[in-house]
Amino acid sequence: MFDIMVKGGVLMWPILLCSIVSLAIILERLYHFHRIRIDIPEFFSSLRNLLQKKKVEEALELCQNTPAPLARILACGIQNHKKDAQTQEKIVSRVGSWEVRGLEKHLRGLATIGTITPLIGLLGTVTGMIKAFIKIQELGGRVDASVLAGGIWEALLTTAAGLTVAIPTLVAYHYFEGRIDNMSCWMREIALELLEFLESLSEAKEDKDYGI
Repeated sequence: MFDIMVKGGVLMWPILLCSIVSLAIILERLYHFHRIRIDIPEFFSSLRNLLQKKKVEEALELCQNTPAPLARILACGIQNHKKDAQTQEKIVSRVGSWEVRGLEKHLRGLATIGTITPLIGLLGTVTGMIKAFIKIQELGGRVDASVLAGGIWEALLTTAAGLTVAIPTLVAYHYFEGRIDNMSCWMREIALELLEFLESLSEAKEDKDYGI
């Protein structure tokens, strides 16, 4: 392995560094998404039942004990349920934006690595080919084919290494992007459903107060 790194040239080291950073981000994001995964329909059903029974404190406690972005958004909605609908939507939307940013943490780094590693590899190949042809010129064109082939495959190592890092990195990036889009849709739909549910409870209370 070390021999291949040396033959590939100095640009193999930035590619190696990119691979380590990429792997670290992928593992961290996989752990994070696993940790915040919940059964959304079951969670929201439990929350609605508590609110219907006017157990607001227990509903907040359920949200606070659930380590998921959706739970924090719904907790914010419950805490501000006495405010007007427009204010509630603004607050919940703002909290939702922050939660989505948290989900996207480090993903820009993955996208950057997936983009630059093939370019670093290509640069390494180009510089290696330039060195090989300079050597050919110095020898007056009298070069053994096996020697020339050896120089070329060594130059191509960086491109192969760059693509080896970039492909799984970009696959992971798009996988996480898909997960975030899916979670964002869920959070938006459930948050709106909660606000509508809280509003209906408030209207029912007012009707009861007026004896309707």
